[in-house]
Parts: sequence; C-alpha cells; structure tokens
Amino acid sequence: MTDTLDLGPQTQEVLRLAGAVREDQLDAPTPCPDYAVRHLLGHILGLTEAFREAGRKNLGPLTGTDPGSSKPDIGPDWRTQLPGLLDSLAETWREPAAWEGMTQAGGMDLPGQVAGLVAADELVVHAWDLARATGQDYRPDPAALETAHGFLAMAAQEEERPPIFGPVIEVPESAPLLHRVIGLSGRDPHWTP
Repeated sequence: MTDTLDLGPQTQEVLRLAGAVREDQLDAPTPCPDYAVRHLLGHILGLTEAFREAGRKNLGPLTGTDPGSSKPDIGPDWRTQLPGLLDSLAETWREPAAWEGMTQAGGMDLPGQVAGLVAADELVVHAWDLARATGQDYRPDPAALETAHGFLAMAAQEEERPPIFGPVIEVPESAPLLHRVIGLSGRDPHWTP
C-alpha cells in the first residue's frame, strides 16, 4: 500500500489563518509576487477544489487547468465556501485510492502519490504566505511540514525545476525546518510586507 498523509491537521491550520483575515487585509501584499491576500485566498480555494478532484480521479477543467493561466480572486461567499472545501479535500485524501494510480492536477498528469505530496506542499507553503501577509503566527502540521520538505528537496534536485517554484533561496541547514521549506519553495523566510 502507498504511504499516505492525513491532510486534515494542515487544512485546519489553513482554515484558522483564513478565518482571522480581516476585510481591510484583503488587498495587502503577500510573498507571492503579483498576489494580494484576496488573490492568495482565491488560489487556496482553487487548489483545494482541484486537488480534491485529483484525489477523486474526477479529471476535467478543475484538474486540467494551469493555475497560472489567470489571476485568482475570491467571491463574496469565500468565508462560507472554504471550510467545506478544506474538509472535503482532507476527507478525499484519507482514502488510500487517492494516493494510487494516475491523476491530473494543474494540467499535468502525475501519479496519485505525487499529487498528494504537491497538495501537502501547497497547503504548507500558502498557509505560510497567508500568515506572513496578515501578521499571524503559523503553526504548520509537523507531518505536513516534513512531507513538504521532502517533496521540495526532491524538486530542487531536478535538472529542470518545475515552473511553479522560484529559484531556491539558500537557507542554512541549522535553520528551523519551516525556514528551509520556505527557502526551497523560492521564498525568503524573512519576508515582510
């Protein structure tokens, strides 16, 4: 059987952070170039839905669209949509079948195991983005953080780095694991708005 990760603790951390975002913070800058908080939240909504469908092997527009093809945004009901989407994402990836076989995410065909790792990485890194942009403390799920580190360290070794990541920011091995993960994702762990 495939190794799996319960995304639930990390989705709950994303929900905690998103729930504390104030209306006056929606246009604040984030560590994601060209994204204000509202765009980052729109991206989180989209990736949550897309990776839920990838885990279910429901391939279509949600899994077949490059997330960089348009600038995401939120609608007026994003605060009521996000909890259900995060819960359904976590529930989907609790099923061993989500981690098996082939699926699609971001317009790319990939093994279910890899899609699960990418989902964990996206949740860890974008929660950090949201916490930094809104001045909140961030408490990532330790298992998801370890998973993101392993995935990003592997991606950093590839000859052609996937376009979803910026150039690696060198962070000392003695730095906290979260800082190393953020550096591997192409972000400065000391970013401030």
